[in-house]
Amino acid sequence: MTAPDTRIHHRRRQDLMAFMDGGVAVLPTAPQVARNADVKFPFRPDSDFYYLTHFPEPEAVAVLAPGRPEGEFILFCRERDPKHEAWEGRLHGLDGARNTFGADQSFGIGELDKRMPGLLQNRERVFVSMGKRADFDADILRWVGEIRGRQRAGVDAPGEFVHLGRLLHEMRVIKSKDEVQLMRRAARLTAAAHRRAMRAAAPGKYEYQIQAELECEFRLQGSEWPAYPSIVAGGENACILHYTDNRRRLESGDLLLIDAGAEVDCYAADVTRTFPVNGKFSDAQRAVYEVVLAAQKVAIDAARPEAPMNAYYDAANAALLDGLIDLGLLRGARDELLEKDAARQFTMHRAGHYLGMDVHDVGDYKIDGAWRQLEPGMALTVEPGIYIKPAPGIDPKWHNIGVRIEDDIVVTRAGNEVLSADAPKEIADIEAVCAGE
Repeated sequence: MTAPDTRIHHRRRQDLMAFMDGGVAVLPTAPQVARNADVKFPFRPDSDFYYLTHFPEPEAVAVLAPGRPEGEFILFCRERDPKHEAWEGRLHGLDGARNTFGADQSFGIGELDKRMPGLLQNRERVFVSMGKRADFDADILRWVGEIRGRQRAGVDAPGEFVHLGRLLHEMRVIKSKDEVQLMRRAARLTAAAHRRAMRAAAPGKYEYQIQAELECEFRLQGSEWPAYPSIVAGGENACILHYTDNRRRLESGDLLLIDAGAEVDCYAADVTRTFPVNGKFSDAQRAVYEVVLAAQKVAIDAARPEAPMNAYYDAANAALLDGLIDLGLLRGARDELLEKDAARQFTMHRAGHYLGMDVHDVGDYKIDGAWRQLEPGMALTVEPGIYIKPAPGIDPKWHNIGVRIEDDIVVTRAGNEVLSADAPKEIADIEAVCAGE
């Protein structure tokens, strides 16, 4: 992970604390999860915690206590231990928590139980993400209970719990220039991986072999891990939205749908491309692909500042419906088909979502029941798709064609920037890359 610019995270903490009148915020990082026996999965910090601290290690808790004379940002973390570090690598320790990550005070994680009641007492409310981790919820309630047990000594316990995400997630919706730069890098190296996959795919190879090409490129380019499990879906598997088995042998005549993105410093890319395993689209595949591509272009154009969030969804849906009618997959009056949402049997999902530290990033899509307007700095995916499973009345030439085209965009004052534009999506460009050109 990159060296932190503590000014960025200090500013975020100050912005959050400005809304915490009379409160204290408590954020644990993600737990470290056992894979099997004494082997653990690779650790990835909790997004909210990392957004405010940039601290990358497990077993850490951040406390924000506005107005506290001894310091407003307290970080509990693992202490340095030569024996531990000889086996598992260096730790930042208490000095690093202060000197590198900007904590006003730092304590060993083993002191959490002893010190937390004192940090919570005489505060009106606690800002915490209740329901996220049951074990930590229990700790919070226990600490507050300890404070209530000392009320006769003149100590007040918090009387209110406030969902931290209500404030913090709204902050995360609008990306700063620094965040956009990280997402731009993630998208560009993801595009390089998709180009590599197009060159590598061939009849007789297996989906997992193409997955290996993708994820090798991620790592070579500096990404620590994929932003989510890579979807490498050949033939009929392309009609399974979140297919991740990646075991099937690829056949000539298959389309290969790849939905894969790299993560850079905890910021995700999310890109999908669909291309022919043998390097040439059949007539039926080309026809479906052109419908999806046209729908995506219309949707990208509609994702502009001050447009309601659903404007680009609706633009994609209308274009997909028209295309399905033109292909003969839907029959009837257009207005009636639109009203019945008849295209849903072939489209199945919305045309996009927020993107950021989480691949399906945080933030409200509606405010007071109305779709929120798009604003500069919002990061989104645009990903229409058509999936045609065998069914009565459907011409066999369409069977098992699954096409999704997904790009990452950031809304700008003038419109939007397509972060993943380096990933080929025009038919001629795809066929050229597949041919090794």
